[in-house]
Amino acid sequence: METPHVLVAADKFKGSLTAVEVAERVTAGLRRAVPGVRVETLPVADGGDGTVAAAVAAGFERREARVTGPLGDRVTGAYAVRGTTAVVEMAEASGLQHLPAGEFAPLTATTYGSGELLAAALDAGARTIVFGVGGSATTDGGAGMLAALGARFLDGDGKPVGPGGGALAELAEADLSGLDPRLADIDLILASDVDNPLTGPKGAPEVYGRQKGATEDDIAVLDAALVHYASVLGPETAELPGAGAAGGIGYGALVALGARFRPGIEVMLDVLGFAPALDRATLVVTGEGSLDEQTLHGKAPAGVAAAARAAGVEVVAVCGRLALPPEALGKAGIRRAYALTELEPDPAVCMAQAGPLLERAAEAIGRDFLS
Repeated sequence: METPHVLVAADKFKGSLTAVEVAERVTAGLRRAVPGVRVETLPVADGGDGTVAAAVAAGFERREARVTGPLGDRVTGAYAVRGTTAVVEMAEASGLQHLPAGEFAPLTATTYGSGELLAAALDAGARTIVFGVGGSATTDGGAGMLAALGARFLDGDGKPVGPGGGALAELAEADLSGLDPRLADIDLILASDVDNPLTGPKGAPEVYGRQKGATEDDIAVLDAALVHYASVLGPETAELPGAGAAGGIGYGALVALGARFRPGIEVMLDVLGFAPALDRATLVVTGEGSLDEQTLHGKAPAGVAAAARAAGVEVVAVCGRLALPPEALGKAGIRRAYALTELEPDPAVCMAQAGPLLERAAEAIGRDFLS
């Protein structure tokens, strides 16, 4: 019998384990059950937070830059480079992780640092930039990002408007002539797991504003400001899939930087070299912290499962909690899911003991599928 070759291609368990740690724990559990099993790990991400870490785990070089955080202070942001390809994660500069606990700035948080990270990637010689967007603290339509790259946003008095989405209500003129000329010669790929438009009932402020601390009044202010912003830059682009990603930074990238939108997990599987790894696999283990309805809409496990099913390779999943019935898993191409809550029903204990519990779940996979 052929020695099984397992490919572990899972995302992070948010709040408890990174994607790299998930891969390590699953590997340990599988080998406990089947000592001779061959295991290959390829931590994955869907464009949101953890995307740079996944690229580094796949062989990219980690680089760091001091950039402007969402509140205007200086933060350290990482990006990844291999050859002339760079992976830039907007959350590294403008993400919620850069906000002090309990402090939000929905009207004034800026994506300026994301533009500085893109400039750092250009300085590093990147000709292709995968721009992963998600986990943002911002709702400024990418105006801050564009300003960092040379654009000017002026009010009626010819003065620069303030930072954040709220100030865009005062926008009178957008001058894009000073944008970094190197941007015209690169392939900029907007990698996101959301396809929302910029504004309206499915737009960035309404759907994602509350998790960034926005009140109902703030959401109304931001939506109106972004409608006005788009009327100055190009309203037709505001309806494109991905325009509403990461507080509208997708719109800024699409309308002004010539970016092209692709589902984040598809891009990352290409960049990480998933196809050749899949060719070697007899079983794929994927997963993330919560397998739920959102998983089915562009999240990493769904993308991994779809690619594996197309190649005829069986897929099982690990997760912290499972909120999908077996038929939904089956439609997604996942044979079975192993949830940590089946081993430890207390969610707090489950989060705290995620590593050892995941090893136990992987041991069960080894017994069920490899023995």
